[in-house]
Amino acid sequence: MTIEKGKPWGGPGALPADGVVVRSDAEARAVLEEARRQQRPFPALGLLGGDLWHTLGGTGDEARLRSPEAATFPVDLGEALVDGRLSFFVAHLVAHNRLWSRGFVAMNAQWRGAWNLGPRAHPGDALLDTYDVRLRHGDLSKVRARLHHGTHLPHPRIKERRAAAVQVELDRALPIELDGERIGAGRMLSVRVHPDALRVVV
Repeated sequence: MTIEKGKPWGGPGALPADGVVVRSDAEARAVLEEARRQQRPFPALGLLGGDLWHTLGGTGDEARLRSPEAATFPVDLGEALVDGRLSFFVAHLVAHNRLWSRGFVAMNAQWRGAWNLGPRAHPGDALLDTYDVRLRHGDLSKVRARLHHGTHLPHPRIKERRAAAVQVELDRALPIELDGERIGAGRMLSVRVHPDALRVVV
């Protein structure tokens, strides 16, 4: 159930016997892509690492996942169409040049490594937090210094948008990462969210 202000989200619930334990966002994505290829329902995911795990406050304790202390959350799933190729992401899509002066980011989770890249992003709100980045050289060091705390926003040269679906055409093709894994380069990007598509246990 999509989170609503003032109402609880998630609750007690252990990983079922057919659930899959994953240790990174990329590993979670691979499990989902394989389920799609085989036309099977998505399994419940037990998280032991990654940026979605960090956002949900995971402990990294595998025994906990199948215990009464485990918590289960309904989580949104991101979908990306990159130059005509369809893929999933559980945490984020990141496209940027080497210096980050030009980029586009879609966040389903709050974190990307040590960076609090999407400080308002929530994996259960049926929205993606997107950022169209066009920084000047003088902006780069100031923005980087604030990323860990999520205080880089608002910024006049980072266009924020929270939406269920967003399309963007970049000036030129940029390297694309889905859940921290490089998938190639792309110029035409379309992202959308599938609300409550996953059951995730931490």
